[in-house]
Amino acid sequence: MIKKIVRCPNCNNVFTFFGESGQVIKVTCPKCTAEGKITFEKAVAPGDIAIQVSNLRKVYEDLVAVDDISFLVKKGEIFAFLGPNGAGKTTTVEIIECIREPTAGTVKIFDKDISTSFNDVKEKIGILPQEFHSFERLTVRETLLYFSKLYKKRADVDEIIKAMDLDSHKNMLYKKLSGGLKQRVGVALSLVNDPEIVFLDEPTTGLDPKARREVWKVISDLRNKGKTVFLTTHYMEEAEYLADHIAIIYKGKIIAEGSLDELIDKYGTGSTLHIKKCRDANAIELLREKGYDVRSEGNGDIALKIDYKDRVLEILSNLRHECIDYESIDIRRSNLEEVFLNLTGAKLSEEE
Repeated sequence: MIKKIVRCPNCNNVFTFFGESGQVIKVTCPKCTAEGKITFEKAVAPGDIAIQVSNLRKVYEDLVAVDDISFLVKKGEIFAFLGPNGAGKTTTVEIIECIREPTAGTVKIFDKDISTSFNDVKEKIGILPQEFHSFERLTVRETLLYFSKLYKKRADVDEIIKAMDLDSHKNMLYKKLSGGLKQRVGVALSLVNDPEIVFLDEPTTGLDPKARREVWKVISDLRNKGKTVFLTTHYMEEAEYLADHIAIIYKGKIIAEGSLDELIDKYGTGSTLHIKKCRDANAIELLREKGYDVRSEGNGDIALKIDYKDRVLEILSNLRHECIDYESIDIRRSNLEEVFLNLTGAKLSEEE
């Protein structure tokens, strides 16, 4: 049996149901009697697992860097390992890459235990380490050719250059590249052996928003080419934009995981309707009398928590009935920042 925790979209009540893999069942909220359906995901077949981490632990004297974590990464997905600096992200990924040894626990890549069979899988992985640097006096193409010779299996360097949109920069020295281009070269280097799994450790740290978006496109294209991507990041929007599955790590422990929608449904605060320039001082009192969770945001702006989309029309109809005018509306749903805040009591930016 599979356990699933769900939040009622009508009354926000959280309750638990059990079902079989792949089963779809009709459910009724025990609080408000709203009806709906729940789908229990099919169990991941062993052949669909790229990485399996079980009870992983890493201790440095008095510091527990990684505290008994377990998770799966499926083939062909972008898996985001999200958390603040010092949470244990890089330690975990370096254990998976056989750079560090665990204190306890096991890691399997393509069902091979890396403690005994890493040589069987090392040619199948590509790595972009945190704070990547390369040889300053080599051109982009020379850099890729140099690193490709470290592997038995080699991808076509010119094809990688084209895929990474580096063709116009291939004859430039590495030292003359911008930060964003250097990171794209780093991603390109992780592909020189045509790996099945690509590890990207904080690939956009320190980049400006434009360069960050360019790297995101490159990462997204890796998934489109059938690669499995293990992405470590402390950027919420990066995980939201790219990831199929997200695991949030905090102080060495995984505190939540799932798709973006699953995390928001389970740990978010629902959606919020923002009404701009509401031109009536009694609007908040009126809406509260009708049972809405409403707050002032200053300058005539108000915000209301909404459980489902029909609430928007209902709220606007109430304002129209009372002849209350406003300038515009905006609906925003919960994001990973709110999820992290609800789980830890702190914003991710405060943990940096």
